[in-house]
Amino acid sequence: MKFVMVPGGWQGGWVFDTVAAELRGNGHQVEALTLAGLGTEGPAEVGSPPNLDTHIDQVAEVIEAGGDSPLALCGHSYGGMVIAGVADRLGDRLDQLIFIDAYVPDDGDSCWSLTSDDFRAQFIAGSAADGRWVAVPDGLDPRARPHPLASFVQTVRLAGDAGPLPNRTFISGGAWPGSPFVSLAERLRHDPGWRVLEIPVGHNIARRDPHRLAGALHDLASADHGR
Repeated sequence: MKFVMVPGGWQGGWVFDTVAAELRGNGHQVEALTLAGLGTEGPAEVGSPPNLDTHIDQVAEVIEAGGDSPLALCGHSYGGMVIAGVADRLGDRLDQLIFIDAYVPDDGDSCWSLTSDDFRAQFIAGSAADGRWVAVPDGLDPRARPHPLASFVQTVRLAGDAGPLPNRTFISGGAWPGSPFVSLAERLRHDPGWRVLEIPVGHNIARRDPHRLAGALHDLASADHGR
């Protein structure tokens, strides 16, 4: 199976390096993306930050340019907003849609509307300098870069007409301070259209327990292939 992986806020495709290496070792293809404006060299135009639509377009282009091999689209945290938008356009191209402690929006939602008060305060304080870019929170990897505020506040447009939904899985990082995902995971556990898995190590699962995350993704791919 091919995995296309979308990171969360402030991070790049590098966050999945260990996960990707293990998946490749198990015979999968992996493309871990860095979203527009978040490359280690910084944005091309500081004055024109990308928004959620920009990121959806970017990932959709990758999906459309790919072959016909079975495809799993994964998103962490803010990346859930992006993969939901891509799946709404190209759901018939996807076999798996995997939210890794990530936002799962309905039409008209935004990262801002779905997140916790703690994160909203962080977005406001972090963008105080210019109103466009949210500064990197303390404690993140040195490769992290300021995140475009526009992508956090823009609402997603989901038409719901891309055909049958792919298999959907939510991988929970468990209850961590300020998590906006605990009630979401509990709700999805009771939804027959979802699988919910637990890797209770906190929000940044790819960094905290990449081996277990890679194993869970491999198992999902194997289960799908064996149906």
